[in-house]
Amino acid sequence: MDRATFEAELVCDGYAVRESSLPANHNNADHVHDFDARLLVLSGEISVTYGGQTETCRAGDSFALAANTVHFETVGPDGVAYVAGRRTA
Repeated sequence: MDRATFEAELVCDGYAVRESSLPANHNNADHVHDFDARLLVLSGEISVTYGGQTETCRAGDSFALAANTVHFETVGPDGVAYVAGRRTA
């Protein structure tokens, strides 16, 4: 999916949109968000593990995670840049 389409869908679905990044090899230990999240990777790589499964996203991949889902994140060796959507649950 391209960025413009992704952002348009976020806005249509009531998400706030922001661009962000995380540094190479960054890890976020188990945590939850009090919001629904969607992510479109612009460059680099991020893996999200939840419910015993890991999903790895690279440039062009998108991902969704429901609020209050316990998960952890691992960023690849080149860091990750992404567009994120947040919607209060």
